[in-house]
Amino acid sequence: MAMRSKYADFLSEDIGSGDVTTDLLVPKDSHAVGRIMAKEICVLAGAREAAEVFSELGAASERPVDEGTVVAEGDVVLIVRGSTKALLTGERLALNFLMRMSGIATVTNDLLARCRKANPAVRIAATRKTTPGFREFEKRAVMIGGGDPHRFGLDDAILIKDNHIAVAGGVREALRNAKRASFTKKVEIEVETEDDAVAAVEEGADIVMLDNFDPEEARNVAEGLRRRRPDILIEVSGGITPDNVERYAAFADIISLGWLTHSVRSADFSMTIELEQ
Repeated sequence: MAMRSKYADFLSEDIGSGDVTTDLLVPKDSHAVGRIMAKEICVLAGAREAAEVFSELGAASERPVDEGTVVAEGDVVLIVRGSTKALLTGERLALNFLMRMSGIATVTNDLLARCRKANPAVRIAATRKTTPGFREFEKRAVMIGGGDPHRFGLDDAILIKDNHIAVAGGVREALRNAKRASFTKKVEIEVETEDDAVAAVEEGADIVMLDNFDPEEARNVAEGLRRRRPDILIEVSGGITPDNVERYAAFADIISLGWLTHSVRSADFSMTIELEQ
């Protein structure tokens, strides 16, 4: 039996028992062409998902612009042909994908460009602070914007956080247990003090995440850690926003921001529909 697609599930949420307005007003044999256009400058993301929404409803799509492209107000990013009912029913969901994902890609791209003026090698990364059920799309939008997705889930990386440290009995104990159990994955640990950061380096952590450090304190700690271990990767996270991100860029290898997925503003798109004779 064929698996139900994720787009069918999203459509089901929106349609419910039926699109009553469209069913009342639109003849079954009516066909149309729809054009989705940007209403502001942004980095395009979500066009693939928008096309999949219409495909699920039996409509065909053309994508005249590649994702990752900076589009201007008025640029057409998707052309859809099919039954008028399909276009009207899929319109909102398709726009939601484009708006949310393009907003994330745009901010990611902007922060990356700003930070790389100070450090061409710095990475801007997402976190797991994502919308339930929508993580894969938010993470993909970050990547389209040039960022790093970080962990997709709990099963693809070892990241020791504050509560892990608390139940393990401390930074050293947590790291020793993690490194003893795994030799195939890098081990990252989140620390909140300089002493814990030093202990993490001494115990062989591959990546040290400085959590909720102000920029100057983080810089000083990072410099001290690199004197001990030049190859250590330094990640900074916690309380980082577009307003202060550049203050971390010069000395961090990775800057992770939950802001990218929990506080970003959606970009604006709209769709026009014309009947075909």
